[in-house]
Amino acid sequence: MDFFTAMEVSASGLSAQRTKMNVASSNLANAQTTQSATGGPYQRRSLVVSAVPVPGVDGPFANAVRGVAVSSITQDTKPPRLEYDPGHPQANAQGYVAYPNINPVEEMVDMITASRAYEAGITSMTTAVNMAERALGIGR
Repeated sequence: MDFFTAMEVSASGLSAQRTKMNVASSNLANAQTTQSATGGPYQRRSLVVSAVPVPGVDGPFANAVRGVAVSSITQDTKPPRLEYDPGHPQANAQGYVAYPNINPVEEMVDMITASRAYEAGITSMTTAVNMAERALGIGR
């Protein structure tokens, strides 16, 4: 595996983790949104990632070296959380308001996990750069 392949694999992971942080922050920001553009409460979104081949990798490692790509961003199908609040403008006839079924603790865990994975990707990129610099230094 060469320098550019290592950088491409790390960069694909960084991109996926950045998207994961964006989705989690969007979920947190809309945790109390009772009316979305599609009608009804906001629906939690989650990321689906998949392994993808890295361009330019040939030979015996072609199937072993993979990058990461975001396949899709899906909407959760769980029913909304109902809270009794008859004074709310979105309350139904029984006085219940449908809120998104979003657990803030779960979203924060997702954000922390994505942040740590992003840090690990940066560390692997830094290590690849340091190794390339040392390899170039051997020829001096």
